[in-house]
Amino acid sequence: MTFRLVVERDAETERWSAVFPELPGCASAGDTEAEAIDNAREALQLWFDPAPLDLGEGSKVVELALP
Repeated sequence: MTFRLVVERDAETERWSAVFPELPGCASAGDTEAEAIDNAREALQLWFDPAPLDLGEGSKVVELALP
């Protein structure tokens, strides 16, 4: 699966931002374009790490994969 990453330079801060438009809150930045992309790759991995769940009685987790 691939994701779109929007990378742009902020003239005011002179840094690069990297944002995944389809993944709310999944973003990063860097001093260079390459650093912003590398940091975004790490942010993407962290975004998909499962968080602990407090499940109610009778609940279960079902994992789904996209082709």
